[in-house]
Amino acid sequence: MKKTFKYISLATLSGLLLSAAWPHNGITAFLFIAFIPLLWLENDFRSLATRNKKWKLFGCFYLCFLLWNAITTWWIVNSTVFGAVMAIVCNSIFMALIWLLFHVAAKRLPVVAGYIFLVVFWISFEYLHYNWELTWPWLALGNGFASKPQWIQWYEYTGVFGGSLWILAVNILLFRLLKKIISEKKFSRQVISLSLVSLALIFLPIIFSIIKYNLFQDSGEPVHVVIVQPNVDPYNEKFTGTGSEQLARILQLASTVADSATDYIIAPETALPDGVWENNFYNDKNIKTIQAFLKAFPHTAFVTGASTYRAYSTKETATARKFKNEEGYFDAYNSALQLSNNDTLQVYHKSKLVPGVERMPYPSVFGFLDKYSIDMGGMSGSLGTQDDRNVFAHGNYKAAPVICYESIFGDFLSGYVRNGAEMIFIITNDGWWGNTPGYKQHAAYASIAAIEFRKSIARSANTGISCVLNQRGDILQQTKWWVEDVFAATIFRNDVKTFYAKHGDYIAIICAGAALLLMLWFFYKVVTKPK
Repeated sequence: MKKTFKYISLATLSGLLLSAAWPHNGITAFLFIAFIPLLWLENDFRSLATRNKKWKLFGCFYLCFLLWNAITTWWIVNSTVFGAVMAIVCNSIFMALIWLLFHVAAKRLPVVAGYIFLVVFWISFEYLHYNWELTWPWLALGNGFASKPQWIQWYEYTGVFGGSLWILAVNILLFRLLKKIISEKKFSRQVISLSLVSLALIFLPIIFSIIKYNLFQDSGEPVHVVIVQPNVDPYNEKFTGTGSEQLARILQLASTVADSATDYIIAPETALPDGVWENNFYNDKNIKTIQAFLKAFPHTAFVTGASTYRAYSTKETATARKFKNEEGYFDAYNSALQLSNNDTLQVYHKSKLVPGVERMPYPSVFGFLDKYSIDMGGMSGSLGTQDDRNVFAHGNYKAAPVICYESIFGDFLSGYVRNGAEMIFIITNDGWWGNTPGYKQHAAYASIAAIEFRKSIARSANTGISCVLNQRGDILQQTKWWVEDVFAATIFRNDVKTFYAKHGDYIAIICAGAALLLMLWFFYKVVTKPK
């Protein structure tokens, strides 16, 4: 009974430390010690002789990750209770399984190889979470430093996976150090060596980053933007009021601060909710309204989110659905549009879709769950996407139109930069989550993208945090929650391509290769073990 209480306490402590470290809950430094109780728990279980040992250990792991997932992402229930339960329960299972695999492998591999197994398999799991149809990388460990841009200026070389590697390596070293101190009860040469290595691993990246942070200055040419936060209640207005009314509100707000020097006016995700047919863009009444508005601002581009549709005579795409009362098919998109007096209308379709909300993952398996998806406008089925990360060109300016959830996918965003994006526009609607940590976490994650690509960011949220970020990840001007607002700001455009922009998630790819090799070695050890 005492041992059971001990193990539950250790699992609970790790879960609480991870939660307390997450933006914007509190103490980021807890990330460096959060896994130590769990590592201690796993180490104790190696010598434990009991029935159903693996199931008990899995239960402890699951408790830890269930606490972390629930405390940091409970706010999903505001948009979909079923989706929140599935995300929290399933993500906790995946994480617990990684640690159970580590336990099984560590018993048969050398000590160092066992901990390498944990690192590479965890990072491979995070990489999978960025790229499969059940994607949910919100709790990738490297995201935990989002509110501390002073610590992670080196993300321009490594991306988020560098942060995940840092956290795991420090936790393992500190655990080994603590275990050595307790077992030897003195400061031996090995303890001193481990202490010095641990301190160096923690503080050298931070010192390097702080120096770079203080020396760094935004590069490029100034761009004048106007950011609109219309503050439309998505549950009571967005799909009951008319799109024309919402557009009129946005244009009226923009007109109060826009002038002849304004390069861009940026409105949030699905600011045009009525639905614009791409086959007939220029006859849409809301498009005509925007064009008429822009005549007073001849050098300004208007970037906005919209629900758009495209009709086909035959089923041209996997996501196309049939019209109910007539022949033909159509795709529905969550889109970004750019209009101006001098450029053709440009459109981008959101392509990293929220599982269970905008896309049914693996529909042949999970299609029966479609009825539990959040109602975001009365649509059913998956939204359409596009393969390329096309940038919006306005004169000589090139901007990446990033829609909501896409903003946390580093390697995905690098596609915009490789295609010439000089700055990043994030349009989002964080009102679905209510006044919870969700919208704060989402805004904080934009700091990571600014550092990874050294791009200025302009962020327009329907409500939540509309803001601009400089190229070292600082959030500058920003709005408050649940306030109708608009402001003008200056950002900078540049053609910089960072190491991470050029090479993407190379750390995760290396870890995936190492995980495969370690798994083969593990099976070899099992097969050749003497009976």
